[in-house]
Amino acid sequence: MPRFAANLSMLFTEVPMLERFERAARAGFSTVELQFPYEAPALSIRDRLVANRLTMVLHNLPAGNWAGGERGIACLPDRVEEFRAGVAQAIDYARILGVKQLNCLAGKAPAGVAEALVRQTFVDNLKYAAAALKEAGLKLLIEPVNTYDVPGFWLNTSALALSVMDEVGADNLFLQYDVYHMQRSEGELGATLGKHLARIGHIQVADNPGRNEPGTGEINYNFLFDHLDKIGYKGYVGCEYKPATTTEAGLAWLEKARRQLRAIT
Repeated sequence: MPRFAANLSMLFTEVPMLERFERAARAGFSTVELQFPYEAPALSIRDRLVANRLTMVLHNLPAGNWAGGERGIACLPDRVEEFRAGVAQAIDYARILGVKQLNCLAGKAPAGVAEALVRQTFVDNLKYAAAALKEAGLKLLIEPVNTYDVPGFWLNTSALALSVMDEVGADNLFLQYDVYHMQRSEGELGATLGKHLARIGHIQVADNPGRNEPGTGEINYNFLFDHLDKIGYKGYVGCEYKPATTTEAGLAWLEKARRQLRAIT
């Protein structure tokens, strides 16, 4: 049965990051994920996890100047040393926080750079990161992102991600499948999840349009959660959406999904 994790970079954002852990616990979550924990000392975050009996299941590698519009640096040929330093930092945080898998954002394709070089840079960086993470006992994830929300994002379909994974050839490299992004990029959600289940390490959800709560848009989440249970997905589902009002006011979808999953198991 899928297990739901609150994405603290998207939920409870009306309060500072370290205060979101208590809010998540009070809202009924036992697991959380965080895009970038690096704004706070890892020990401070661990204290919040322990105090609120929470488990963190995912965070990202450093992704460059996020506030300045960067969305990852892994495909940028002139940022390789920065990327490798970020891998070390992410592993240090994961060890302290008990996180078992880290997500790597490819970034936007740099202007004027040959496609072959962009791909080779990404592949080489993933080989480096996968080896470092394996030594630390961690999984590495890559996430396709739609180019409507992030124009120019290089890794934008599940097929491209899977081909990169084949080229890297690391047994600890998995696909992070974001339902919202893949609905916008390619559709075929249920079929793709079923076909590639063994290669999917993490799933995230939001509805389209708007990237709000599941059940607010066109994606049939009643079917999708049922489908995930039937195909045997045992991992986490990250709730990475923008609440239409407040997080707590919009959580009816989550209780409905939990009741549905209990009823079919």
